Amino acid sequence: MGVGYTTIMYDPAEVLSEGLGDFAACRYDGVELGLGKVEYIGVDSLQESLEEHGLDIYCVMAGWLNNEEDVEAAVDGAGIAAELDARFLGILPPPRGQTDDATFDEWLDQICTAADEAGVTPVIHHHGASKIESPEEIEEWLERAPDNLELLYDTAHYQPYGDVIDGIHRFADDIAYVHLKDIDPTVDFQDHVDTLSAGNVQYDSLFVFLTSFVDLGAGVIDFEAVDEALDEIGYDGQITIEIENERDDRLVHAKRNIDHWNDATGA
Repeated sequence: MGVGYTTIMYDPAEVLSEGLGDFAACRYDGVELGLGKVEYIGVDSLQESLEEHGLDIYCVMAGWLNNEEDVEAAVDGAGIAAELDARFLGILPPPRGQTDDATFDEWLDQICTAADEAGVTPVIHHHGASKIESPEEIEEWLERAPDNLELLYDTAHYQPYGDVIDGIHRFADDIAYVHLKDIDPTVDFQDHVDTLSAGNVQYDSLFVFLTSFVDLGAGVIDFEAVDEALDEIGYDGQITIEIENERDDRLVHAKRNIDHWNDATGA
């Protein structure tokens, strides 16, 4: 089971100058990159740097699906992911209330067809304030989407809508890739979640939601239990730790998070 790290906290130019070196120093096995950063860096330069640092690329994450241009970018991203030997093309659903079901069906069909032709696995990332938040919505869209679409299970994005451990068991047959991150909800957190789930564009609620993500062990998620649940369902795939809110001392946070996961798993 490889453990990777995301480059969210690094600007595109910093991925090569700092990020990959940081991850290798902390003994991560791989990395996830956003499609925009891959395009900025270039496939050849990125491959060369990954090889230099002994890292695999797990997933190329396409951007939010807001319009047809975003869909076209994700379609092109399937070929880019294949060229990098990434196993997964990540798909972020449209923001809440912005796209009807029929349009999203068409978009998923286009992206999943491109992924199939490229030989990569498309994974849908359930995400707060998006069209796919709750366990019921995850289930619905996995059922109605093309057969090759699988699930990117994110611990912190599942927690506001259901028990994280129950979710691992519920979607045992669908989980192809895992994001680990922790969450430390505020006292009024559920009110903000409800506001976003209702499709209300409230930036204060979105801010509260996204800034609740914290280092592993600093929030409410039990990662020993997460590891046990993944083991119980027979999951032995790639895992990426995703930290979004720590732009200072990034190397410290990268090390802190892999250490917490290793402690939780007895590695």
